[in-house]
Amino acid sequence: MLLLRGLLNVYRPEAGELIHEQLIGYTMRKRKPAAVKMLGLLFACLVCASCDSFAQVRAGELQIQTSELDRQVRDFLQREVTAHVADIKTLDPPPDRVVGALTTGEFSWGTFMRALGAYSEFAGTKTIAGHDVPQMIGKMAQIELNHGGKTWAQLYAAMALESFGTDLKHNTLWQGLSSEEREAFLALLDPGRFYDAKNHKLIGLPENYLGVAARIAAIDYELGLNKDRASLDDLLNRAASQFTDGALFADDALPTGRYDRYSNEYARALYDAAALAGREDLMKALARSLKEQMTLWWDLLSPDGYGYSWGRSLGAISYMDTMEIAAFVGKYPEFRPAPLPQIASAYYAAWRWLRNDFKDETHLLSVFAFGRGDYSYITREREWQQTTAFLGKLINAHFSFIATLAREGVASFQSQPALPDVARFEFFKRGAGRQFGVWFVRRDGMRFALPFVTGPRAATSDYEPAPHGLPGFAVPVEQIYPCFIPFLELEDGRIIAAADGADEIRPAPDGTSVTATWERWVIPGSKAGETVDPGITSSVTWSVEGRTLARDETISATKPVGVKRLWMAIPSHADQLNTSFSDAVRSDRLTSDEGDIDVRITASNLTILISALANGDSKLGRGARGAIPLQLELQSRHIILDRDHPLRWRIEVAAQKSGP
Repeated sequence: MLLLRGLLNVYRPEAGELIHEQLIGYTMRKRKPAAVKMLGLLFACLVCASCDSFAQVRAGELQIQTSELDRQVRDFLQREVTAHVADIKTLDPPPDRVVGALTTGEFSWGTFMRALGAYSEFAGTKTIAGHDVPQMIGKMAQIELNHGGKTWAQLYAAMALESFGTDLKHNTLWQGLSSEEREAFLALLDPGRFYDAKNHKLIGLPENYLGVAARIAAIDYELGLNKDRASLDDLLNRAASQFTDGALFADDALPTGRYDRYSNEYARALYDAAALAGREDLMKALARSLKEQMTLWWDLLSPDGYGYSWGRSLGAISYMDTMEIAAFVGKYPEFRPAPLPQIASAYYAAWRWLRNDFKDETHLLSVFAFGRGDYSYITREREWQQTTAFLGKLINAHFSFIATLAREGVASFQSQPALPDVARFEFFKRGAGRQFGVWFVRRDGMRFALPFVTGPRAATSDYEPAPHGLPGFAVPVEQIYPCFIPFLELEDGRIIAAADGADEIRPAPDGTSVTATWERWVIPGSKAGETVDPGITSSVTWSVEGRTLARDETISATKPVGVKRLWMAIPSHADQLNTSFSDAVRSDRLTSDEGDIDVRITASNLTILISALANGDSKLGRGARGAIPLQLELQSRHIILDRDHPLRWRIEVAAQKSGP
C-alpha cells in the first residue's frame, strides 16, 4: 500500500461542509512502481512511429494520396507475410511457435490459411519465402482438422480455397491435394461441426456464428463441394431469421439483449452469403438492417477510426472492423453512411492506429502489451492467431477497397474523417419486458456511447451503462465491477446493480438526455438475463450540457431496506490526479494524454467517501486500448431506504479542452 500525501474527504452536502482528515492520503494500490510512468508510451497511437513514410504527413497537409496508402499497405504486407512464412521451417510436425508467438490456440492455423490464400491472390504469387503456398495451406488444413478446428477455422479454410478460384478443376490448391487430403479438407468445410441442421441450432455458440455457418455453406455451394441447394437455403433462412422477423439489430444471446459489434459483423456475413448464393430475397430483407447499422457505426465512430466502444472483442478488432466495413460499403454503395472519400478517411485512420500498434521487431500486434486487456478466450496461445487475423482482414479489405477507390476516382482524401455532430438514442429492442438500446453523443468536445445491453454475465464492465469512449474514461476488460454505476450490497448479503438493459428507457427527443428505470435488478456475475426484484427502484437521468455529462439518480424502496454499502468506480486512462475545492464542492481532475476530465458530486443526501486507487498491472488496470492507471472510488455505508427517504445524488463528469 502506498500512501500519497493529500486529503481524504467526507462530503456531506446536506451539512454544507467538508470534513478534512489531515495527512491521510488517497489510498493508492500500486503493484508495479513503473506502471503509471509507462502510460505515455501506450497512448502514442495517434502518431504513427513506424518506419513507414506515410506518417510523414506534416501539420497542415491533410490530404493523403490513395496511391501512397496502397504502396504502404502492400509493402507492409509483403514484409510481414514473408517474415511469418519464413519462420515456418516445417509443418510436419507444425511448430509450436512462429515469430516467437504460440500457435497452439483456437483457429491459429485456419487463420493463417486465410491470410496466405488472400495474399497469394492479392499479390499474384504462389510462392512466398521459397515456400509453395498451396502446398502449405493443404497441410495446414490437416493440422486444423487434427486439432478439432471449428467455426472461424472452417470459414478461413473455405476462404483460402476460394482464393485460388471457384472452378476446382483449375484451382491450384485443390488440384495439388491427394484424395486423402481432399477428404480432410471437405471434413473441415462442413458447417455441421458446429451447427445442428436437424434442430436448426448452433452447438453452444452465440448467434453471430450463424453468419459464419452461412458463409461456409455458401462458399461450399459456390465451389461445388455441396450440391444440396435445399440444405443451403434452409441454413440461410435460419441464419437470417432475426432480421426476417423484423429486427434491425441482432441479439447475440437471445433473448438476453446482448447487442454489440457482432450485430454489424453478423449482418455483413449474411449479406455476403446471400449474395454468393443468389438469394435476392434475403438481400432485400437484410438491406434495411444494414442501412441502419452502417448509420449507427458512422455515428459511433471516433476520429481515430474506432467504432463500437463497448462490448467484447474490442481494442484492435474495432479498428479492423472499420477497415472491413469500409470495404463492404465500398462494394455495396447503397449502404454508405457518408461519401466515399470520408469512408476512406476512416479507413486510413484505423489503418494508422493498427500500424502503430504493430511491432516491427516482433512481427506481432501488441495484444499483450502492458495495460492491454483481453477477453478470457484470448489466451497467450492465440497471440499469433490475433496477428495473422489482422493480416488476413487487412488483405481482404484492402484488396476490395483500393479497387473501389480506383473505380470511383478517389485519388486523395483527408487524413481524418470529418465526422458530423450527433446526439441521439437508438433502440435495439423496445416494448413489453426489458428494453435495450444505446445513447450516444459526439459534439462540443464530448464523445461517448452509453449502452443499455447485457454481457456474457450480469453487470459485466464492458456492457454497463457507462460513457464508453469518453476521452480519458475507460473500463477494465471483462470485469464484474461498478464502472459509473453503483453496486448495492444489501443487509441480506445480496449485491445488486441497475444494469443489463432497463425496465423502461425514455430518451429526450433532442438527444441531449435519457432516463432509465429499474425495478428488476441483476446480481453482478450471475447468468445473463436473470433479474431480481428487491423492492427497490432506481431512476437515472443522464444529460449533456456543453462539455459536461451529468448522472442524476434517485433510489427508493417500497418498504424499509438496509444497504450495507453503495460503491461506484470511475476508472480512467489518467496518470495524474489533482483535487480542488470551490464553494464546498470537491473536483477531481483526471489527466491523461486523451484529455482531462473533472469529476464532481454536486448534490447528494448521503455521505460519500472518495478515494483514489492506482491499479498497477492488475485486472482492473487493463483496458481494451491501454492501461487504466488510476480510478476514483465512491462509497457510502449503512443506508436505510424507505418510501419517505429516497436516496438522491448527482455526479458530473466535465471534459476539459485539450491543448495549452
